[in-house]
Amino acid sequence: MAKKTAVYWFRNDLRINDNPALAQACLQSDQLALVYCLEPEEHTIWGFNRVGLHRKNFLADTLLDLARQCQQRGSQLLIVEGKPALALPRILQQLQCQTIYCEAIAAPEEMAQIDSLREQAYEVEAIWQSSLLNPSELPFSIEDLPQVFTAFRQQIEQMGVLAPAPMGWIEKLPELPKAALAIPQVDIKAWAGIAPIDKRSAFPYDQPQWQGGATMALAHVQRYLASGLADQYKQTRNGLIGSDYSTKFSPWLTSGALSARQIDQQLKTHEAMYGANESTYWIWFELLWRDYFRFLHLRFGVQLYYANGLKDVATISHQPELFLKWCLGNTGQPFIDAGMRELAATGYLSNRMRQNVASFLIHDLQCDWRAGAAWFESQLIDYDVYSNQGNWLYLAGCGTDPR
Repeated sequence: MAKKTAVYWFRNDLRINDNPALAQACLQSDQLALVYCLEPEEHTIWGFNRVGLHRKNFLADTLLDLARQCQQRGSQLLIVEGKPALALPRILQQLQCQTIYCEAIAAPEEMAQIDSLREQAYEVEAIWQSSLLNPSELPFSIEDLPQVFTAFRQQIEQMGVLAPAPMGWIEKLPELPKAALAIPQVDIKAWAGIAPIDKRSAFPYDQPQWQGGATMALAHVQRYLASGLADQYKQTRNGLIGSDYSTKFSPWLTSGALSARQIDQQLKTHEAMYGANESTYWIWFELLWRDYFRFLHLRFGVQLYYANGLKDVATISHQPELFLKWCLGNTGQPFIDAGMRELAATGYLSNRMRQNVASFLIHDLQCDWRAGAAWFESQLIDYDVYSNQGNWLYLAGCGTDPR
C-alpha cells in the first residue's frame, strides 16, 4: 500500500505536546513534512516593519527549540521563507502530495491563507485548538455569545464548563519524506538579527530561563507555581516593573509553545495540593478572557477589524506626527514616554501600562486606534492577534463592553 504523505504547517502552535492538529496529522500520515513559513518583510500602512526585532528574536528561539524537539522524535523542522499560500504549494508539489494539516485561526488574514490554499485545490485540515474551552462545549452557540464578558463568564461558571485535559507528548513523529531534504531552508538566527535588550526588562528573553520554546515555557510554569507567586497574583498583577508581579505566561502562550490547557492542568494540581484562593482563581479568570477574545473572532470575524469595530458609527481621527512621538516615547508625558521606551527597549510591557499608553494614544492624542494596534503587533514579543485586537477595540469604545 502506498504511503500517505502530508504536510504539517506550524502556525501559532509551536509545540509537540498538547497539539491535537499535529496528533491527527501523525495518526493519518505515514510520511509527514513539518513546515514553518517565515513571511517576507512587510511594511504597515503606518510606515514601520510589521514584525520588529524583539519579536523576531523570541520567535527564532522558539523555532530552534521546536526544531530540537522534532529531531529528538525522529524528524526535522523545515523553516522556509515565503507567504504560506505560495511556499506551501511549492513544497506539496515537490513531495507530490495534496494534504495540509494545521491549526485553525479565526482572524481574517489567517483565514484568507487557508482559503487561498483550498482554492488551489489542496486539502486543508484546519483544527481549532488554541482556546482553553472547546467552542462546541459552551452553554450557548457562538452566534449567541454574550456581548459582555461578565455575562459570558457567569454562564460558563454556572454551567460548570471545564477545560479538557491536555494531550501528552507525541513520542515519535512520522518519517520525513526524502524529497523534503532538498527544500531550501532559512538560517533562523541570521533572519532574526540582533536585538539588544535592556537588562531591566520584565521579561529578559535573552536569558536562558526566559527564552522562547516549549522547554522553557513548561519549566517557567512549574517554577512560577512552586514559588508561591500564584497565591498573591491578584494583589500584584497590576505591577509595572519586574519579573514577579504577573505570571509572564503570555509570550509562550502566544507562540503556542505553551497551551492554556497545560497551564490550567498545572494550576488545578497546585490548588489541589496547596488550596485555591482568589489569586489562583484570577489566573483562570485571565485565561477565560483570552478565550473570550477568541470566541468574539469566531462570532464577528472581520468586523472586529473595521475602524468602527462593532459600533454603527465611529469618528476616527489621526495625527501622524503625534503618533510618531508616541511610538518613540517622545510625547512630553514622562509616565507615558517611559512605557513606550520600555516597549522599544525590551519588546514587553505590563498589562496595566499597555492600557495606559493605549488610552493616551486614543483619547489624549486623538489618534487612530488601529495604528496603535499595529505598533503593538510590531513590537510585542507576546503579540496575539485575538487579544491585541480585542483589547484595542475595548479601549477605543468599539468593542462589546458598553462601558
